[in-house]
Amino acid sequence: MLERIPKVVVVGGTYVDMAIKCRQIPPPGRSVSGSALSYTTTGPGPNQAMEAALCGCEVYLISKVGGDTFAQMAKETLAEFNVNIDFVYSAEAKNTGVIVTLVNSAGENASCVYTGANSALRSQEINAAEQVISEADVCLVHGRLPHKAIVRAIRCAKLHNTKIILNPARPIEQPNQTSGELPIEYFSVDILIPNLYEAADITDQSDAGIRTAKLIGSDLVARGVNCAVITMGKRGCMVVDRSSADHIPAFEVELVDQTCRGDAFAGALAAYCAVKDDVREAVKFASAAGALACTKFGSTEALPTKAEIIELLQKEEMG
Repeated sequence: MLERIPKVVVVGGTYVDMAIKCRQIPPPGRSVSGSALSYTTTGPGPNQAMEAALCGCEVYLISKVGGDTFAQMAKETLAEFNVNIDFVYSAEAKNTGVIVTLVNSAGENASCVYTGANSALRSQEINAAEQVISEADVCLVHGRLPHKAIVRAIRCAKLHNTKIILNPARPIEQPNQTSGELPIEYFSVDILIPNLYEAADITDQSDAGIRTAKLIGSDLVARGVNCAVITMGKRGCMVVDRSSADHIPAFEVELVDQTCRGDAFAGALAAYCAVKDDVREAVKFASAAGALACTKFGSTEALPTKAEIIELLQKEEMG
């Protein structure tokens, strides 16, 4: 009997990333020479969807592109990774979102983001995908989309008892608003995966140090989240639920480019949670994926396969 293929639905923005590697990121008024160029489909939607697909899941992406040549490029890339694009909608009057990223010799990056068609994703388009959301094991949502679309995706997944993993980035319309104005639905999800600074902002903590991560996680759980996974880069993750709080150390790798670390983490986390209900083991798996994504330059090119993730986990256990 064939093993059932886990199903993941990703709701997230689609962009084209122009990443340039340079010795240093120039200050205003200065220019520097680049040494490498990566010109690829990216954004939390495609990256997380492609990572989940690389981990062996059947993946659907709900997103929106423009009426330009970048749109076709994005769809072709997704299809190459076997990501279903039936719900990648087009806004013909808009351009596809674009990210211009500069990466320095230390692997640090700075970006300029143009949201483009991502700002036009509507709740009605989420409704059109209700069938696949209802059949999915996990619905992975990235918050940097229109407010109504995010809320509708969360409500739809909850209605059908589909596990929800949410990265609580600010909705497109609310980039600078205060934590109290976050949608209340954010706190109804199964797993919330903010980075430490997002988490500190949400809970009004002025100190974003590692010592406060446990307290922040407990605050998020008290607000209704089943489990908070606070990512802290090279300091690892803090996993907090109603039973305990645990620190999951990061993997030590040679840092090349951190551009896709968070998306690899989220996609791998969703893939693991679609198979097993063990958040802490899922975070270890996702942390390995995030670490591996830092060892290559670029976004799509840096996403690790399931085999590569398992290999790193085994090395860590043996070492």
